Amino acid sequence: MAAISSGTVSAAESGPGLLALSARMPEDLTGMDDGALLDIVRLSPRASRRRAVACELLISRHEGLVWSCVRRYMNGPEPTEDLMQVGYVGLLKAISNFDPVFCRSLATYARPCISGELKRHFRDKRWQVHVKRPVQELVLEVREATWRLAQELGRTPADSDVTRHLGISGDDLRQAQRAEAAFQSHSLDAPVAGHRGTNILADVLGAEDPRLEHMLSMQAVAAHWGELPLREQEILLMRFRGGMTQAQIGQRLGISQMHVSRLTARALGYLRSHLLDLEGAHPNR
Repeated sequence: MAAISSGTVSAAESGPGLLALSARMPEDLTGMDDGALLDIVRLSPRASRRRAVACELLISRHEGLVWSCVRRYMNGPEPTEDLMQVGYVGLLKAISNFDPVFCRSLATYARPCISGELKRHFRDKRWQVHVKRPVQELVLEVREATWRLAQELGRTPADSDVTRHLGISGDDLRQAQRAEAAFQSHSLDAPVAGHRGTNILADVLGAEDPRLEHMLSMQAVAAHWGELPLREQEILLMRFRGGMTQAQIGQRLGISQMHVSRLTARALGYLRSHLLDLEGAHPNR
């Protein structure tokens, strides 16, 4: 199978490969047209050297077809070399399954086979997180439409161009664009672009802030704070803000430590039942 090491396939680049290929092929194969080679592939045993050589020659002849299917996906993170190899798999399947009864041209038959193999590759093997299949397919449609519109318009198409071309809403397009990010994950140890020094991605990511949770809890308490009697509010403030013991609170208020304990428990029970919305557990005030 031919391998492509550059972004384009030109006659100059593919020519030496074809010459080397011709040098090791039997004379009666190099001059055959596609139809005769396909007959050899179809009628010869799979382990036949003659069949393998015919397949290799057909693949070399249709490098440009594979490239034409791959180029529309070049704006993504996938290396072009990898996509070319996937395209060659689709071409080889087309060669092996070609039936002249249903189609007379290998190129006509192979194009949807190559495109289908590329789409299956993106759909089944490239997603780093789970993405629903309709969204996966929309991502590929958006990518293909973007490439096609860029050729037609001579510029990068705007979002409105893509939505109008595909007949989708702006929300659908934004969903596809967000899903596109799932194609390639980034290591937390990767260096941060545009930052001097040795900063890595993990250094600039936020961490969980326990003060935020505390603030949210205090806001929830404040919603029911005014429902407590003033004495219970005062006791809770002295206990939890002032850090006073029950004995110190009782001494300041002129009540027993046991009474402070009962009032504290009642106030906390009332707040807890309302904050957790425990049905039937709300003490009567």
